[in-house]
Amino acid sequence: MPKPARPFLPLLIVLLLIASRVDNAGADATAWQLEPAQPTSPAALAGEWRLLHANIGVSAMHMQLLPEDFVLMFDRTDSGPSNISLLDPASCAAAAAAAPNATAAPVDCSAHSVLLDLRSNALHPYPLATNPWCSSAALLPNGTLLQTGGFSNGDRIARLFSPTSGWVDLPDFLAARRWYATDILLADGRVLILGGRRQYNFEFFPHDGVNGPPPLTFFPFLDETTEVDAENNLYPFLHLLPDGTVFVFANDRAVVFDPYNRTPLRRLPTIPGGVPRNYPSSGSSVLLPLRPEYPTHAEVLVCGGAPRGAYQLALRNGTFVPTERTCGRIAPTDANPVWAMEEMPLPRVMGDMVLLPTGDVLIVNGAAAGTAGWELGREPVMYPVLYRPDTQNGARFEVLTASTVPRMYHSSATLDTYGRVLVGGSNPHIGYVFANVTYPTELSLEAFLPPYLDTRLDGLRPRVLGAPAEVGYGEAATVRFEVPGGALAGGGPEDQVVRVVAVAPAFATHSFGMNQRVVDLAVTRVAQLDVGVYEAEVATPPSPGVAPPGYYLWFVVHAGVPSSAAWVRTRPLGAAP
Repeated sequence: MPKPARPFLPLLIVLLLIASRVDNAGADATAWQLEPAQPTSPAALAGEWRLLHANIGVSAMHMQLLPEDFVLMFDRTDSGPSNISLLDPASCAAAAAAAPNATAAPVDCSAHSVLLDLRSNALHPYPLATNPWCSSAALLPNGTLLQTGGFSNGDRIARLFSPTSGWVDLPDFLAARRWYATDILLADGRVLILGGRRQYNFEFFPHDGVNGPPPLTFFPFLDETTEVDAENNLYPFLHLLPDGTVFVFANDRAVVFDPYNRTPLRRLPTIPGGVPRNYPSSGSSVLLPLRPEYPTHAEVLVCGGAPRGAYQLALRNGTFVPTERTCGRIAPTDANPVWAMEEMPLPRVMGDMVLLPTGDVLIVNGAAAGTAGWELGREPVMYPVLYRPDTQNGARFEVLTASTVPRMYHSSATLDTYGRVLVGGSNPHIGYVFANVTYPTELSLEAFLPPYLDTRLDGLRPRVLGAPAEVGYGEAATVRFEVPGGALAGGGPEDQVVRVVAVAPAFATHSFGMNQRVVDLAVTRVAQLDVGVYEAEVATPPSPGVAPPGYYLWFVVHAGVPSSAAWVRTRPLGAAP
């Protein structure tokens, strides 16, 4: 079902944009005419880059926003010491001296995971005992991060993380080694753990196995989509659909299946073009925002990738072929779903797609040649691209302001509480290499400020004054907010000028944000309480298929400009308040 355009959106933003361009252009009326966005000529309000840390100590291969405004970033543990220490030098020297013999593994006193406090910008190192290299994760309904698999001593480990307890390993919890698998939070609060290298099966967390994990469930679709020389189906894209079923995309194909009865339901058409989209031909994917007016409708967007054979050409011949420019969009909930193809302004592999509170999609990081893998990417794509799903086809993409930092293999990006997109990582080498290479290991952390964070829009920017700490399904809830300018913007009814959006934070790694989703909440009433102070009444998500239980960022969006977010927990179905 098509989604309606939003005609009320920001008339004032357009006026501010025009006024700014007129001021800059003087009397030359032709100087401020809008032109198509080009990589060499970004449009006004095109975003801004800010350096948060020149060195966080680790290369952020994995990234997760946690409740209470923390961001966890971590790398593998077998690439040698990181650049941030767990112990003071004297204690580390004592530990090294106490090592049992010279042939033992050297004592590593560095941290391989760090926690960023967004409120203070302070970093805190955490010890990480087992190797989470190329692993997967999901935020549990109680706010604890479940992190699964990895390599060597970590490939069958499930880990739990919270800022207070740090990392807690659950040894041999997994029934199979999980390396390049994907985790998804289901409507019933369990986590589905699917795939991984040579693993054509799935399992669940938690499980009730008394004497170890229960038997695996074979998933033949992954066997069918693997390629002998390149696989091209690792880190499959999983999205929970409103009816509780799961959309699975691997290589260039997709299915919908029922995880509760462990049965496939239907195959979807192959995406046109024959281009693989999963690791190592790493494209990216998002579930587009869910709207209250169409509670059973969902659309999936898949962008970028690398041509079939790109991995072998780069690995064996040093030939780095151009990457993929197309995106495919499909509504798997339709009776007869079909792919609608679009073209990005720039080709991209290893890009990260991040859902924004406006409902738009930011595409950032990656390369224009080659593929994912050590030393296999070339031509970094420095320009982010904004995709507006509700705009007419052909006018949905906008090229934004470029970064100065190449973000290649093992980069990550995620939305934070303030509406910024945190961007980190990039290490296409076996170890940490900082000199005499084309793309050095990157330890910096940047924030990209999308166009809606431009200071010229501060007069429209709402500030949340109060939101519920916890809600159930199908309830009425209220959010209080203020608008600096006092009055709400014109251009439509108040319940359209004001939106409230719930965003599930993603676990970002290898070009895929697991579990990220945007749910528009139906605004039923907006009342003015005082000068510039308002209260919006909203209907909470109708079901756990629309919004599985757990923690969400609630943003108030006024005339297209979002607030910073409040954390709101959605209770599991049937749980007492």
